[in-house]
Amino acid sequence: MTVRVALLDYGSGNLHSAERALVRAGAQVEVTADPKIALAADGLVVPGVGAYAACMDGLRKVRGERMIGQRLAGGRPVLGICVGMQILFERGVEFGVETEGCAEWPGVVERLSAPVLPHMGWNTVSAPKDSVLFAGMDADTRFYFVHSYAAQTWDLPPSEHFASPKLTWAEHGTPFLAAVENGALSATQFHPEKSGDAGAHLLRNWIQSL
Repeated sequence: MTVRVALLDYGSGNLHSAERALVRAGAQVEVTADPKIALAADGLVVPGVGAYAACMDGLRKVRGERMIGQRLAGGRPVLGICVGMQILFERGVEFGVETEGCAEWPGVVERLSAPVLPHMGWNTVSAPKDSVLFAGMDADTRFYFVHSYAAQTWDLPPSEHFASPKLTWAEHGTPFLAAVENGALSATQFHPEKSGDAGAHLLRNWIQSL
């Protein structure tokens, strides 16, 4: 049975490379800003590169934050990538400018404290043993990062009504969230579409979970 994935086109993101990677991972992909297609698909991928504020501006122009919220309200899977992960948090701060995000998760995205920025290149991550995204991968598996900002704390309090989110961490000068799996909402700070076999494995894991 073919899995249908909508790749949200809101003027930001590696759409072509993300589309190719998702197709190689086994999905039927449609690049779209059409709410009907985005809501009907088995999975929605929200890419993102560049500045937090610019991504949120583009997202709001196509009402992407509403598509994300509507899908999650119905338990429909969403995957954010890079800045597409960052905008899921409450707010982002870049160059002293604070921008409201989608607020699916509390917390702030801030500049990493590291001697060299951006954090560009391959890095390992520390994933929980019960992770779906990282299932079947070795602990020393590397993923490709390009960013200077990240969520560096997890501020969502535990709930007796919902399973605890699965948090994956990485480090560049300071620890930061490399991935989150929180019910229907998942996200990676790294680029799976640029991460070779490891990224393809992760995307297959996500697609097979839909």
